[in-house]
Amino acid sequence: MNVVVIGAQWGDEGKGKIVDFLANDADVIIRYAGGANAGHTIVIGDQQYALHLVPSGILYPNKTVYLGMGMVIDPEALFNELQMLKDRGVDWEGRVLISDRAHIVLPRYCRMDKERDAQRKKPIGTTGRGMGTTYSMKAERDGIRLADIDWNDKLEELEEEDRKFLDIYRERLLSMRIDITQQMFQMKKVNRLFEGAQGAMLDLDAGTYPYVSSGMSGAHGASVGAGMGPRDIDKIYGVFKAYTTRVGNGPFPTEFDEDSQSTLYHFVRDTGREYGVTTGRPRRCGYLDLVALRYACRVNSLTGLVLTHLDIYDTLNDIEACVAYEIDGEIVTDFPASIEKLNNAKPVLKKFDGWKTELKACGSYKKMPKEAKEYVEFIESFCDTPVTIVSVGYERSDTYIREKAFK
Repeated sequence: MNVVVIGAQWGDEGKGKIVDFLANDADVIIRYAGGANAGHTIVIGDQQYALHLVPSGILYPNKTVYLGMGMVIDPEALFNELQMLKDRGVDWEGRVLISDRAHIVLPRYCRMDKERDAQRKKPIGTTGRGMGTTYSMKAERDGIRLADIDWNDKLEELEEEDRKFLDIYRERLLSMRIDITQQMFQMKKVNRLFEGAQGAMLDLDAGTYPYVSSGMSGAHGASVGAGMGPRDIDKIYGVFKAYTTRVGNGPFPTEFDEDSQSTLYHFVRDTGREYGVTTGRPRRCGYLDLVALRYACRVNSLTGLVLTHLDIYDTLNDIEACVAYEIDGEIVTDFPASIEKLNNAKPVLKKFDGWKTELKACGSYKKMPKEAKEYVEFIESFCDTPVTIVSVGYERSDTYIREKAFK
């Protein structure tokens, strides 16, 4: 069984927790795209782990995790993260393997990222971690892969600072290098969990271009990044929050307006701890955008949705969600490609009764109050996609399963 988990919004949906939860039933976990610009937070008891490159399943002692060919890997960030795990008692040796086709992020790429964004008339809001430049070098056929770091002719093409940087990490990287296509083929009969990065609305092709990531953060990236064909994928889950957030610049039709800034905006941001794992930047917050979510379901062929942060609304009398846009006096129900239209879009909101109940105390989805279930069921109906998992807290136990992923 092969299950793919992607973000169904603009990232930061809680994928790390969901992948960590589902990893219990998986034999291996494969991260297929992105780099150190991603941030996944996992809470186990009183321990919190912030991961950027290493797949979430690493916290299970008997799981092997893979960094796929669609990833761009900063060796310094990777080994700092692995050292953090070791210092906290996580024995990762022999359990973290890297595709030989993955590209390497060099230090000067980070500088180039920041300089390029600063030169734009309208900056994208890059994290400055070198992702965009690395993917650009890859597309221009000037990048360097893990397969190339012991190829002398290729190394001679690099600048001296690049070679010195790679010298520090070469032997450790080579000890983790594998042919991921060959390994995936050998493991066709095991349960495999594929972890995306960022979100569907940040996908280079399907997202709000140019305010997107440089990699394939949609479901289509799973087969490419894992070195297998799309027919091998059995299920695709899209993770989304009960509201919407975005980091950096770009259109955000449901962002809370100025009248809400002093109340709802700060309540959602602070209660939901909406600050970037990688950058620490406060996230932009807004109503749940069902127009965008339905688009994400369609463009990624989602077989199930995973709703997170539903508990953030526990104390509210009522909540609202966007069911359409008003653009230049016209009601629009399909997500447009035009950034100009998205910038002019005003959300058409539907109000729902609040439940005034601590959802994590319910213990199961069936025991949740009817108002909370009505909200979930409306989302299912609107998106024509079942909500298979509901998360009501940060702990693994705060997860209500309506349909098992691996069955």
